[in-house]
Amino acid sequence: MTNPSFLKNPSTKIPPWLQPLWDSLEFNALPNAVLLYGQTGIGKFDFAIQLSKALLCEEKSAAVPKPCNCCEACRWFESGNHPDFLPLVPETHGKFLPHSSVEGIEESSGGKKSKSSQSDETQDSSEKKEKKNISIEDVRSSIEGLSIGAHRGGNRVVLIYPMEMLRSDAANTLLKSLEEPIGQTIFILVADRLDRVLPTIRSRCRLLAVPRPERQTGLEWLNNTLLNKDKINVPQEELGSIYDEQGGSPYAARMLVLARHNKDEKDEAALAHLASRHLLQGLAKGAEIDWLEIAEKIHKAPIRVLLITQQRWVADIESVHQAGIVRYYPKQLKTLRELSSCINQPRLLRFWKNLLRARTYENHPLAARIQLEVLLLEYKQLFNG
Repeated sequence: MTNPSFLKNPSTKIPPWLQPLWDSLEFNALPNAVLLYGQTGIGKFDFAIQLSKALLCEEKSAAVPKPCNCCEACRWFESGNHPDFLPLVPETHGKFLPHSSVEGIEESSGGKKSKSSQSDETQDSSEKKEKKNISIEDVRSSIEGLSIGAHRGGNRVVLIYPMEMLRSDAANTLLKSLEEPIGQTIFILVADRLDRVLPTIRSRCRLLAVPRPERQTGLEWLNNTLLNKDKINVPQEELGSIYDEQGGSPYAARMLVLARHNKDEKDEAALAHLASRHLLQGLAKGAEIDWLEIAEKIHKAPIRVLLITQQRWVADIESVHQAGIVRYYPKQLKTLRELSSCINQPRLLRFWKNLLRARTYENHPLAARIQLEVLLLEYKQLFNG
């Protein structure tokens, strides 16, 4: 792969495909609420972290880019102690917030952890699981003091990620703050799925679409980051396969490579990848899939990941059928061609709609195994004429 100049500095915070979006922002003229949205794993959270830092930076010179990384505010931000930075994330995501260095949620599963995260690891394993949602109590505790002036007399930034994990009652509480803007308070909201953000919240925000990189650009960034920052060398063919399977999301691909390299059997990315492997092996069998066996192997994995894997597989079947093109699983082209030749198109369309419907409930505590069994049985029947 080529190694263009913009990739030679591994400490660069803004990846190349997001630089145009960054350059388009006027930090002194942002509205009170910004909603960043786009595909999972493309760098939205890291971008939001840097935007928060820039808005809190106290460098006065227009000639110095923000964040300057030198002022007292930037140092406080990096250490996770800035009093005017109010992050709202689920407990499961807290360890990815700024501490001694900024390692975004989407950027790395191997970043430094907070003191609270480190102490959590020493507690009894039977301890209550961390919350995956952002509750109304979390929102209230963060915004109840916003009417008081900022501690350092400048901006105050409230960062919320992911918006999909904001419970409905918490979203309504947030809406009240957005309807009555408080001076010098800026809300930065981040969502993987714009359609799951309340329309009333969307209408009160400046929407910023975060683009996915071109394949070559994303692969160059991923390869450079793994080599220079993580000290991991992955064969280019394997790296390209991982990148494609992650839907062209460089950060998601990096997280998976790190999880596999560290051989962390408890890492969620590694567990999800293993479950996806089992699922794909079953899907490749078409009508011969042992749907009960596959469901038994994978039902403990995050349902969201399993649904996305099925969506990508079905999308490739349809793409091969219509145009002979594979996007996600090029190594499976022969199998996909065979399956596409004997697919029942009306049933495939209904199955696709059912996958979309299942995605709307992926964050709810439903019986994942039953849901998987139903979908896998339906998939099996796509090939029965």
